[in-house]
Amino acid sequence: MATKKKAKKAKKKYGPTASKTVKKVMHERKQGTLKSGRSKKKVKSRKQAIAIALSEARASGAKVPKKSSKKSSPRKKAARRSKTSRKAS
Repeated sequence: MATKKKAKKAKKKYGPTASKTVKKVMHERKQGTLKSGRSKKKVKSRKQAIAIALSEARASGAKVPKKSSKKSSPRKKAARRSKTSRKAS
């Protein structure tokens, strides 16, 4: 008898609406009409264009993962640890 492994369906990280938004924004970037937020400067970076697209998709309520928080430096972590250990003592 062969053991059967359950095949799990992989969940998609991004919904179809988010994908359409990214596609639209990338097209705007290629045409040179995509502009950034407040400064209204032309976006040239591919990464920045994707970030803008995901931000727009998030605002419209599409399925997009949460923003990843920036990891703090080791020094800040050590400082935080020492403060908490002082409070406990």
